[in-house]
Amino acid sequence: MRSPGEVLYNFHWTVPGEIARSAQAYAGFLAPFLLQHGIKGMINLRGRKPGWRWWDYETRVCAKLGVPHRDIAFNSRRLPTRAILLDMLDAFDVTPRPLLVKCSGGQDRTSFAAALYLLHTRGSSALEDAKRQFARWPYLHLPKQQQRWLSAFVEYMEEQRHSESVREWIAKSYQPEFLKVWLEARGLANAFRGIHVERPAPPQRDDPQTT
Repeated sequence: MRSPGEVLYNFHWTVPGEIARSAQAYAGFLAPFLLQHGIKGMINLRGRKPGWRWWDYETRVCAKLGVPHRDIAFNSRRLPTRAILLDMLDAFDVTPRPLLVKCSGGQDRTSFAAALYLLHTRGSSALEDAKRQFARWPYLHLPKQQQRWLSAFVEYMEEQRHSESVREWIAKSYQPEFLKVWLEARGLANAFRGIHVERPAPPQRDDPQTT
């Protein structure tokens, strides 16, 4: 039976004792939550946001517990650059385990990250498990129109990389422009908003980021 905290934060183990996924800890109680699950490292997919209440709280708690905290700016509506994907793979490799990957709701960006982790660490044998990371239940993945590229990326990558590892394919061959063409050819031109562009950090605010 799942604990109230697991339900509240949409917490799930992707690989028990190795990697978990969750939503933002808006309701507080992050420290006992991390301790309860033995989390040793955190990957935040919402980017570095100093001055934002949730980010300051999260990094403060992690620092107090000695839990390494890594920020990756990943937008669920924009196709990722090669640098973003390689940064994510690097984070998977160096963050102590068990690690927690989180975004705002634990539904969309974390689905992508969990699927990428499985294919990165286990290869194509984990393809079906990777696809299941995008399930409506229990992960509540209900993508909006411009988030539909997230699950399609897995099919695209597996179609394109052949015998290469995930890292080799991304480092040598992946380009968001090619993914864009592939999506458009399959009637998914409206499944994304565009290609990710680096922007300056937004001003301080306290309400949730929804991208």
